Amino acid sequence: MSIVESIMNGPAPSPTPRNVWIDRLRAGLTVLVITHHATITYGASGSWFFKATEAISVPLTFMAAVNQAFFMGLFFMVSGYLAPASLDRKGTVGFLTDRAIRLGLPVLVFGFLLGPMTIAAATAPLHAIPAETASRILRGVFVLGPMWFPAALLFFSVVLGFWPPRDRADQPVPPFGLWLTLALLTGSAALLIRQIIPVGTSVLGFQIGYFASYIVLFAVGVRAGRAGWLSRLPLPALQRAMLAGLVTLPLLPAVLLTTNDVQFETGFSLAAITYALWEPLIALSAIPSLIVWSQRCGDRARPFWAWAAANSYGAFILHAPLLVAMSRGLEALNTPHGIALPLSVIGTVLFAFGLTAVLRRSALVRRVV
Repeated sequence: MSIVESIMNGPAPSPTPRNVWIDRLRAGLTVLVITHHATITYGASGSWFFKATEAISVPLTFMAAVNQAFFMGLFFMVSGYLAPASLDRKGTVGFLTDRAIRLGLPVLVFGFLLGPMTIAAATAPLHAIPAETASRILRGVFVLGPMWFPAALLFFSVVLGFWPPRDRADQPVPPFGLWLTLALLTGSAALLIRQIIPVGTSVLGFQIGYFASYIVLFAVGVRAGRAGWLSRLPLPALQRAMLAGLVTLPLLPAVLLTTNDVQFETGFSLAAITYALWEPLIALSAIPSLIVWSQRCGDRARPFWAWAAANSYGAFILHAPLLVAMSRGLEALNTPHGIALPLSVIGTVLFAFGLTAVLRRSALVRRVV
């Protein structure tokens, strides 16, 4: 059964003591992160530690653009969705202490250890990687890399801890028109931000040009968690959202292929305006569709998804050095890129989740990841 058929025809989702649909999303999004960075490695436009080619692949770039439109935003939304219950259960001090341990410590470990190791693995000759890694670590080089996500989430959590939501649990799900308006406002805010900080420009390791949607989706997740919206998303609104996404999807490549000014990173060109509005409209379609699809899959393979979700955060932390090592190894073997891309994704996923499972046998590691 396809995702669309599952959404339209599957049984209605039912709440469970542990929502396996959230486990399925967390694990699946982690795999998408690894896939996203692998596509950049092998030809998609974007920033990553190691690139096997400088040639830009249009199909991979479009795939990466679609991913970028929703996958990190959905991460923020799921995090926001789970946060109110954690805040209620632990209180402000307990909540912020837990966030500092689970988000702050991994940022420091990656920044001062795994990040320098990843840069060395990406840039140094193979025989010099250990020495280059040691040199960077001893010099105190800090590399934020993909850990910008937990770092940003830590900041959002601090704001939430001191400004908790007051929404009632019985609030109805807002109508589609309100979500569409919010998406367009989010895109407009992103367009304005990009006049100051263009897409691709990093500020202290953060791509601020994308943060309009991250902030909005985290806030939406918090309200949805308090009001219970995600367990009762109305099907008619979902159908409209899917239609909006299908109509929007070809607009960006159509504009980029037919206009002379293809600069989308900043400015008010047609390409820049289209890209800024295109992203939240794709997210408006993709995010609820994936949530409802995951819910309608029911409790199938519950033990597997529970295991995968438990190890997904550690896999996220570990994936950068593992993917770079895998990609460089495949490059050294002269593996064709069309084969190296799926091999690097599969290998990194297996190693990252497997290594995390081994490390989490330690109670100390489990306390953090």
